[in-house]
Amino acid sequence: MLVKMGVSNLEFEKDIQNFSEGQKKKVLIAKSITESADIYIWDEPLNYIDILTRIQIEEALLKYKPTLIFVEHDETFVKKVSTKIIEINHLDS
Repeated sequence: MLVKMGVSNLEFEKDIQNFSEGQKKKVLIAKSITESADIYIWDEPLNYIDILTRIQIEEALLKYKPTLIFVEHDETFVKKVSTKIIEINHLDS
């Protein structure tokens, strides 16, 4: 999964603390996707993610259709992978 997301095999030998924010996010998403769960909860999964990885995440979600609750500001991604959207607006009073 990580290789598909553009993380080379050489990176596997490095300490994750030395990864960029994008590489760390890829590791967390790949780990989440490959673990069996009844429901996944993701907070802004596309932060620090490049377009090719985004496409692969979309394809994986559309193929496997996991039960997923997520917060994401990218409306295109939300509309593409969601079956139900709940929008919460904060009103200043």
